Amino acid sequence: MTRPGRLRAVAAAVTATLLLGAGCTAGDDDPPPAATPSATAAPEATNTVDGVSNPFGAHWDWSRYQQFEPYLRRLAGSATYEEISWCEIERTSGQADWAGLDEIATRSRELGITLHLKIRTGVCWATGGTARHARGTANKTESAMPTDLGAYQRFVRSVVQRYGPYGVREYAIENEVNAPSYWAGSPEEYARLVRAAAETIRATDPKARVVDSGISSVAYGMGVADRLVRAGRGAEAVAAYQAYFQRRVGTRGQQIPAVTGEAQLRRALGTETNSRSLRFLAVTESLLTDRTVDVRQVHFYEHFSGVAPLLDYLRATTPPGTPIQAWEVGQFWRDGDGDPASRAAEMVKTVTLLAAGGIGEISWLPLAYNPNNAAGSEVRYGLLDPNGTEREAGRMLAALADAARDATVTPLPGSVAGRLNGVAFVRGGSSTLVLWSTADTPVTVPAAPGGRTGAVGSPLGAAGGGTTVTDVPVLLRADQPVDRILAAVR
Repeated sequence: MTRPGRLRAVAAAVTATLLLGAGCTAGDDDPPPAATPSATAAPEATNTVDGVSNPFGAHWDWSRYQQFEPYLRRLAGSATYEEISWCEIERTSGQADWAGLDEIATRSRELGITLHLKIRTGVCWATGGTARHARGTANKTESAMPTDLGAYQRFVRSVVQRYGPYGVREYAIENEVNAPSYWAGSPEEYARLVRAAAETIRATDPKARVVDSGISSVAYGMGVADRLVRAGRGAEAVAAYQAYFQRRVGTRGQQIPAVTGEAQLRRALGTETNSRSLRFLAVTESLLTDRTVDVRQVHFYEHFSGVAPLLDYLRATTPPGTPIQAWEVGQFWRDGDGDPASRAAEMVKTVTLLAAGGIGEISWLPLAYNPNNAAGSEVRYGLLDPNGTEREAGRMLAALADAARDATVTPLPGSVAGRLNGVAFVRGGSSTLVLWSTADTPVTVPAAPGGRTGAVGSPLGAAGGGTTVTDVPVLLRADQPVDRILAAVR
């Protein structure tokens, strides 16, 4: 699930932050911040951010930007997204208010963080009908099919024209359309909407890329199991389901029931909710196959043991060469009892496994949890406390960002399979490895020239006697190729 920005409220909050920070964030030799565009004029194409050099980012509540800004600067080079609604920006036909989004785009650019946009319709004059699923204090609703596709395309064109100069190059169409609370139409209507939007986006900015809606984490789990069942691999399907949903069983009634055999799994996949999810997943994959969509968007909130079956599914169902990005990654753990250290270690395992599996952009959600949500229960774990104070998980993600920035992401060699897991980041002649043991006993990585090691997020010390790797991730840096560092693992 996303936490859409309240653009009108955000405009005032971010404007105040811009004024407070204008005199203290830039050094004497730094260029001054770009002027904030007005609500009516499009921005000049200056100081744009066109590339993502760091795969590890986050998604945050812009109304709390002032508390988060110091940490966000540590994630420079990453990507984030903002969800917008036609009905919110253009509450009256022909009268668009861009002020809040302009502020967000300006500040993202100043942070060195690439902004992507999710374009939703909402329910209003542009779609007709009455919303059935209002949520949050901003009264967000599901989206419906526009009554006039030409008018919709004009809105999409205005978005791309306005925010391309800010460095926005990726546009997702809608959000988690498998959920009725996000999309009121049919799969066929969604496909028609995407094709109309894609045509407009490409005509307006040939460098832009079209992204799918981001099918929900739960729906992806159902897709993983369904594919294996259809292939006659029932036992594998049950095992994958159990690994993927180990924290979800019972959290949504009979939508995610306990499963111990293939017959039970088939019944679970056949419920109305899960059947709908599988139909929308199939439509999404058809849009990827015919190249209407350029980028596959993944949402993942499960235990890290679910990453392997998810990656297997993605490899089997994604056209070759298609970028895969995880715009929403987090820990869904209702009544979770994990301590901060174990929570942080699990976060490291999740995001590094995704990176090693070829996922190019990984945004943790939420950056900091909102204690006012869900009666104060932190179902989705934040990297920061609500006031912006770094948690252990936050320090670890920032360390990963430092290691990965401008580096090549490299999976671990097969020679250590079954003993070590993790990922390597190679920059020049230096390799930085994030490692943990998958064996029953600790694994020793012998010392390498220039080797330094330590806990992820902590200062590194000389690794003169080698590195002992347990099930808690460690970071190892050496001036050697990855294969050579791990050649004598024992």
